This record gives sequence, structure tokens and C-alpha cells, in this order.
Amino acid sequence: MTTTASSARLGDAPEPGLLDPEERMGVDELRALQLDRLRQTLRHVHANVPHYRRAFDAAGVHPDDCREPADLARFPFTGKAELRDNYPFGMFAVPREQVRRVHASSGTTGRPTVVGYTEADLDIWATVVARSIRAAGGRAGDVLHNAYGYGLFTGGLGAHYGAEKLGCTVVPVSGGMTPRQVQLITDFGPRIIMVTPTYMLTVIDEFEKQGLDPRSSSLEIGIFGAEPWTEQMRREMEERTGIHAVDIYGLSEVIGPGVAQECVETKDGLHVWEDHFYPEVVDPVTGDVLPDGEEGELVVTSLTKQAMPVIRYRTRDLTRLLPGTARPGMRRMQRITGRTDDMIILRGVNLFPTQIEEIVLRTPGLSPHFRLVLTTEGRLDAMTVEVEARPDCPPARRAAAAEEVGRAVKDGIGTTVDVVVVDPDTLPRSVGKLKRLDDRRRRA
Repeated sequence: MTTTASSARLGDAPEPGLLDPEERMGVDELRALQLDRLRQTLRHVHANVPHYRRAFDAAGVHPDDCREPADLARFPFTGKAELRDNYPFGMFAVPREQVRRVHASSGTTGRPTVVGYTEADLDIWATVVARSIRAAGGRAGDVLHNAYGYGLFTGGLGAHYGAEKLGCTVVPVSGGMTPRQVQLITDFGPRIIMVTPTYMLTVIDEFEKQGLDPRSSSLEIGIFGAEPWTEQMRREMEERTGIHAVDIYGLSEVIGPGVAQECVETKDGLHVWEDHFYPEVVDPVTGDVLPDGEEGELVVTSLTKQAMPVIRYRTRDLTRLLPGTARPGMRRMQRITGRTDDMIILRGVNLFPTQIEEIVLRTPGLSPHFRLVLTTEGRLDAMTVEVEARPDCPPARRAAAAEEVGRAVKDGIGTTVDVVVVDPDTLPRSVGKLKRLDDRRRRA
């Protein structure tokens, strides 16, 4: 691993002069700023977005009813359905001519959700991503290998412009062509990589296939997002590469990556950049706001976006809000534990893919590559966990490992699954967001 002036500081708190003024705010000062920006945003959408004007009127609320941040709970939620119903540009709060860029979801479950950005929005987005990279330990002058996908997906361009704003040299690789990823990391010597965590595992595997030690590469920081991942996966990546693995959070409907970031000096959850985004956690069923510390669904309101602000956007991500540490004025969100829409109900038991991941990663002989196959047996659903053995796992160990996973799922989650250990390099690899679930169940 290379040693640079910036790497000597890695893991230490950044010098106060590096922080934005808002990062140094106390809670009271930050809440006052949030309230001012929140009221402006509510007035902006009420005046310029017909959907919000109708929704506020139907709920019997007006922007002037928001006298403190807690009053936001009186306002209606926004979800993907509302965005799709107003496709493509019906949620824009400025004339389309003022929009400098659009991004969109894949639209695999219907119409894509479209988001827009003014020039000022793009600058804010770059600012929060630059802040996030700095919180992860990045500094001006670092080379950053960006393996997030470019295009309508917000990850690639969001990371790119944020890194440039911080002063990094960006290598815009995008996803795929894994052998070339390894070659460019080896040749260009980046200090930072930004990529989905599951694709990082694929890159690490490729290093080893080529006979290269991932720990000898120039990489020191990995900033991973776009999908849930666990502490076990963090340990896996850090042990195999020697890097600091930190979490970044964002979603296209709010802005893209850069809503929240884990600080390298603490690695204890993601600080929400609350000067730009107001977080709530609600009961996924009732919609009631939960106190900080209780787990529920994350809801986010944008505070500074012009083109397409969102009010109380239901992310479907499950987390809890905690007091700030590395940035004391900004609350932290716990690492995402799953999504309300990726929860599997198997014979009356709720489970998430991340729970299976934790079990797989702590089982000797098994690799992090697995998928969940749902089928129908008679009138009941069944699930098979297909997981790859590590290359050095002897055949005699596979049966024992499968039995251990099945027992751990039964004891820890409360349901029975089949477990099949397959050869290395058998399962499909991710080059972007991973789909762990293969649903083959019969539909009525």
C-alpha cells in the first residue's frame, strides 16, 4: 500500500478548517437553518407543483402551518407512485428550460421515476458528494477510481462531479470489464474507489485470479453504496484489501449519492447532511413518526433543491436515527438493514437478504457470493440459499458449511431453508446494484 501525505491522516478527524461551516454547527443552530429552508421549500412546491398543492389542500395543511421541524409530520408523504403518476416532468418546480440535467430510475417495475436538476442543484449535489468523500478520508489531489455506472443512474455522475469538486483526479471507469478495472487500478494507482459493495467483491476476486494481492494495491479507501451491506461484508473487504471501507447513502428521488456519509474516523453509521436533507423515521405500516433510536422506514425531505424538491419521500429503507458523533450537530442513520420492499415473507416469517449475508459471511469455507431462490412446493413457499464455496474450501467441508447455514437461519431467523454450496465462480456476478433474489414462485 502506498503512503502519501493524505494517507498519514487517514482514520483521524479532519482539521476543522477542512469542514464546511454547516458541519461545525451545533444542534440548535442547525435546527434553525433547517426550519428556514423547510418553510421555503414548502412554499416553493405549493406555488409551483400542482401535485403538492392538491396534496396539501387534501390534507388540510398550508406551508405556513410549519412553525417547527416537527410540524412536517402533518404534511403528506411522497412515494414512487406519485412520481410515476406525474411522469415525466410533472413534479418539476421550475420551468423545464431551467433544468440542466435529468436522471431516471430503470423503470423495471413500471414507468421510471424522473428527477431534474437546475445549475444550482448540480452545484449542491457536487458539494454534498465532495463533503462525503472528504468525510471518508479523501483529499484534494487523490486519484479516485469511479466504478459506479454512468448514465441515467445517478451514481456515476454524482460521484464524478463531487470528486472533481473536492479536487480529486477522477478515473471514470463505470462498471463492467472487471479485468480492465484491475489493470487500471494497478496502472493508475488510485487511492480511492467508489463502487457498489458487491461489485467490489468481484473486483477483489479478479485481483486474486490474476495472481495479484489486493492488499498490495494503491487503494486505501473504498466508498460503497447503492445497496444494503453488512458489517460482516465490511470486515471481508477490509481484511482482503487492507482498505478502509465506508458507507455512502443516497437515492435518485432525493438527489443521488451524498445524502449521508459514514466518517472514516468513527465508522459508526452515516451522518445525514441535515443542512440539505431533513430525515424522519416512521412506522412502515401506520406512517407515524418514531422517536430517534427506534427502527423504521426512512423518510427524507429535500431542503435546498430547486428543480424537483421532494416532501417526505418514503425511501422504503429501514434504519434508525442516532445522535451525531464525528459531526455532533448532524444525526446519524444506522446502516440500512433492508428495505420494506425486499422483505421476504417465508411461511409467516419475515426475513431480509442482509440477514442471510451475515450468516454466510461468518461461515468458514463460504464466499460472499450467494443468491436466494424462491419456489413453490405444494401450497407453501420454499427458499434455497445457493452460495459459492471459497476456492480453498475442501469438498468435505461443503456439506458441513451448508448444514451450519441452515441451522443458523432456523435458530436465528426462525424458518427452514435449503442450502446448496456450489463451485466457485458459478453464480452471476454483479456489475452494479445486485439482485440477490431469484423469485420462481407460481403466481395465482
